[in-house]
Amino acid sequence: MATTTAQFPIYMQTAEMLIREIAAGRLIDGERLRPEREMAAELGIAVGTLRKALEDLVAKGLLERVHGSGNYVRHNPDAASVYAFFRLELLEGGGLPTAKILSVELLKKPDGMPQFGESTDSHRIRRMRYLSALPAAFEEIWLDGKWGENVRPTDLSDSLYYYYKKSLGLVIARVEDRIGIAALPKWHNADIGCPAGTSVGFVERRSMAADGGVVEYSRTWFNPERVRYVARMK
Repeated sequence: MATTTAQFPIYMQTAEMLIREIAAGRLIDGERLRPEREMAAELGIAVGTLRKALEDLVAKGLLERVHGSGNYVRHNPDAASVYAFFRLELLEGGGLPTAKILSVELLKKPDGMPQFGESTDSHRIRRMRYLSALPAAFEEIWLDGKWGENVRPTDLSDSLYYYYKKSLGLVIARVEDRIGIAALPKWHNADIGCPAGTSVGFVERRSMAADGGVVEYSRTWFNPERVRYVARMK
């Protein structure tokens, strides 16, 4: 049975959405944002919540607040983001990532899987990913069993890397992605717009800790008619 992950506070979700809008070029450098009350009404949040989100962007160098004039976007490719390594975007760019857990199990690492971590066991996390509430992808994540004796679905957040850092003391410093095409697996039990067996976008990822060791291996299947994979270079 699918489990909804623990969501970030509304102000944090709003800030991350705006960060992804800026990164995608949907909000351009120097652009003045709409008045705060209009933005809050459109987003369906309180003005105070929006202001807290905007303060977060100011702190990250992505927004300049000019008294009597408004809020101006400032492009900063080095800005910290919870979703810094999340590469899927809506076709038009951006989109707020959320997730539903399909299953979490501690298993022996299967034969044929790329080598990673120190343990013979691994936490296998299967989940469905959404972008701005649109079902878009399935993920199968294998976290080395050394990290955490008991990974519970209700403890996981929409960003696993955020959960790793806050709950396990594990910081993902670098990732390596390999992009291709693969058949959508049969184990999924929800709808991303195409049936099992359909050829879809496919991402294999190795995630590395600060010491360079690979601690996680993952596979993502995504519907290319709903989202795209984007990697921006400096």
